[in-house]
Order: sequence, then C-alpha cells, then structure tokens
Amino acid sequence: MFLRVLHLDSGRDWRGGQRQVLLLARGQREQGHEPLVVAAPDSPLLHRLRGAGLAASAVRMRADWDVAAARRIRALLHTWRPDIVHAHDARAHALALGALLGLRDVPLVVTRRVPFVPRGRLKYGPRVARFIAISGAVRDALEQGGVAASRIDVVYSGVPAPPVAPPRDWRAERGWPRDTFLCGVVGAMTAEKGIRLLGEIGERLPAELRRRVRLVMLGGPANGSVTLGGVEAYRAGFVDEVHRAMAGLDLLWHPSSAEGLGTAVIDSMALGVPPIAFAVGGLPELIVDGESGLLVPPGDITGFAAAVARLAGDPSLRERMRHASQARAAEFSVQRMVLGTEQAYRRVLAR
Repeated sequence: MFLRVLHLDSGRDWRGGQRQVLLLARGQREQGHEPLVVAAPDSPLLHRLRGAGLAASAVRMRADWDVAAARRIRALLHTWRPDIVHAHDARAHALALGALLGLRDVPLVVTRRVPFVPRGRLKYGPRVARFIAISGAVRDALEQGGVAASRIDVVYSGVPAPPVAPPRDWRAERGWPRDTFLCGVVGAMTAEKGIRLLGEIGERLPAELRRRVRLVMLGGPANGSVTLGGVEAYRAGFVDEVHRAMAGLDLLWHPSSAEGLGTAVIDSMALGVPPIAFAVGGLPELIVDGESGLLVPPGDITGFAAAVARLAGDPSLRERMRHASQARAAEFSVQRMVLGTEQAYRRVLAR
C-alpha cells in the first residue's frame, strides 16, 4: 500500500538534515509512495526538490509557534489528506503540533537529529506517535528527556554511494608541495563543529608535520588562505562537486563537540578518506576506532593532534583504514534509511 507523506522542514540553509529530507523524499517516490515536502521559501532544499521533480510547497516558518505558518500547513492537510505527517526539525515539530490541533486521525512522526536531552512536555508528549532517532545516542537523549523507549525507532542517516570521479588535486591547484599531508574539514563552520579548536590542534602537531600539513575547509565562507595554529589552511567555502573535493584529501578532521551521527563523516569514509573525531554523540556508532578511523576522548586536543601524527606517519595504516572505512560507510545507505523510515510509519499506522 502506497502512502501519502507530508514532510515539514523549516531549514533555510543546506545542511545534513535538509539533505536527508531530499534523499528520503526521493527514495519514497521511487518506492511508489507520494511525498510532499513543505520547506522554507527560497531555501536550497526547496530548489533542489523542485529540480528533482519532487512535490514541494513553500511556507515561511518564522518561529516555533508561527500561527500563520500553522494555518498554511493545516490548509495543506485538508486539501492533500496525508496518511502521515513527518516533521524533521524542532521548528517543524512545533508547527506540526499547531497545524494538527483537533486532527487526531493524522499521526505525527518526528525525526530527532541532535543528541541533546529535550525539554517540554507538550512537544514530546503523546501527540507525537513516534520519534525517529538518527543514532542510539539521540535515542538515549530522548529517553533521558522522558520519551518512552517504545515510542522511538533508531533509523541511521544514509548517504548515496559517491560518484566515481577523479579526485580534486588540491596540491596542484594551490601550488603546495607534493609531500603535503592534506587534511580537511567539511560542513557548516560553526562552534559546535569544533572550528575554534582547529588552531589549537595545529599548535600541538609536531613541528615538522605542522610545516607539511595543509588544511582545506569545505563549507562556510570562502575566505581564501588563512593560518590556523601555524598550519596553512584554505577556506574553499561551499563547492558544487564536494565529493571530488573530499576525495582529494588524505584525512578528515571532525572535531565536533556534539554530533547526532555525522553524514559528512559517512561521505568521507565512503570516499576512502579516514576520519579522526572526538567520541561524542553517534560518532562511536559510525567509526570503528582503529579500523575505519580514529576516535579521541571528547575535548582531548592533544590526543587529536597525536592521532593526526599517527596517521600521517603510517601510510600502511591509512591504506588499511581507507578500505575499512569504505566497507563501513556502505552500511549507512539511503536504501536502509528509507526502509527504516517506512517501517516506523507502518508501526504507527498498525496501531
């Protein structure tokens, strides 16, 4: 039986959550379901949905309890008559509750992507039929916030197999020496992603390695060359062919202080670029320490630098990790994510 699913995502930027919504909607359509995604006007998600020929509706969602937005969504509920409403972020969650007031026959499913303990009895009360946690760490946080384990499904985020293309040659582009050890950071350059720690990590590298390391920053502002802790870095900003850009790296730095799972890390592993990360959130569920990457105790900057030095000095270990990381990343496929989400829907509808 095919399902009509109304997805809600209020994000104005293109981040991991929005990418998952796009992949999920595309996968559901391929399975014969009928998804409709409500997204912010002029958002990258809206443009990409329409570019992919997926049904999408623009609704400006200014705040959690935006009455006008809730009314617009409620009108869509009346005209489109979905089997399931699926909210994908905190604001969409609140707006869905408002739009569904009095409509008890339409179940609400909420995806939770952050490993923080939630607050608020209304938002996390029984009106949400089921929560989808993107990792065990997110599930544990929901349980600590009072959500019963019986109302939570863990469905790991999924990424498609990266396209096969020649890696981007950063050494040639930037005029860096051929023996450069090329590291990278990928994603939104925000505080919780550990961007402020990059300089401290660089300062703790051995002097000889510090001179040889170059750091490419993919995401955030494109500010060109900078120096971070004595390491020459290049702020490339957001790039269109991000997989080619990532494939040109030797190592991924992921010094995030909080991570639901980390789709940038999955992408890196799928491309055969081993990651180093703090053991926070869902990352230990993704990275097998010593096999598909290295995990460092949370906040241990010296340990992070030591891990960089270890992999820089051991090409054979990097090669083993390259193959192991690709095999591990294959377990986090879009197909599994789509199927796991559908199974959560079926549990709700079977009640």
